[in-house]
Amino acid sequence: MSTDPAVVNPDLYRVVFENERVRVLEYRDKPGDRTSPHRHPDSVLYPLNSFRRRITANGEQVEVELTAGQVRWLSAQEHSGENIGEGETHALFIELKEPAPAAGDTVLGPSEM
Repeated sequence: MSTDPAVVNPDLYRVVFENERVRVLEYRDKPGDRTSPHRHPDSVLYPLNSFRRRITANGEQVEVELTAGQVRWLSAQEHSGENIGEGETHALFIELKEPAPAAGDTVLGPSEM
């Protein structure tokens, strides 16, 4: 069974960019919405608005409140979540896939790849 958030929660997660080293997911939900259990690799979480969530994993729960622009590291984990706030959750997850390329394989400036 898949634990890919974009597969198990396709109404909430959308892949907005992907290459061999990174995948960027956009996440949106409304108060009361819940996710099915899913897994994230090491990721950077970038909240586009302020929100409150309850995260559940391994029988434990934690409540999280983030403000817009409050960037956070998310270690690889499997969890489910629930919007417990009064507003929408809107965030980007930048999921890491691979280590940095060898010297000489980099492209100067932004790239579509």
